[in-house]
Amino acid sequence: MDTSMWLALVCIAIGTYLLRLLPYIWMKRNLAKKQAEDGIDAMPTWLTILGPTMIAAMFGTSLVPAHSDMFSWLATGVGILITLGVWTRTRSMGLPILCGVVAFGMITLFFVL
Repeated sequence: MDTSMWLALVCIAIGTYLLRLLPYIWMKRNLAKKQAEDGIDAMPTWLTILGPTMIAAMFGTSLVPAHSDMFSWLATGVGILITLGVWTRTRSMGLPILCGVVAFGMITLFFVL
């Protein structure tokens, strides 16, 4: 890799780190200040819904295949159905995701070969 690629990777790494660090530092200072004052409403409501909103956004983008052909949509659909089916039986997080990814991968490999 050339220098520009390494520079881009370092910039992306620093940006990703700062996107996590700066809100943490801000919230830590804000919570300490509010707890010292009165302790009521220390956690803002937007922060409690931020995590589920981000997970929903990532889930939504993962439902659309990268290539818009019939085989990609078939693999995505089967992966979703397998994930949902295993989740309804086990009510866990890890096993349904693993089974859905394996089903997606097997269908993708089957149609590529």
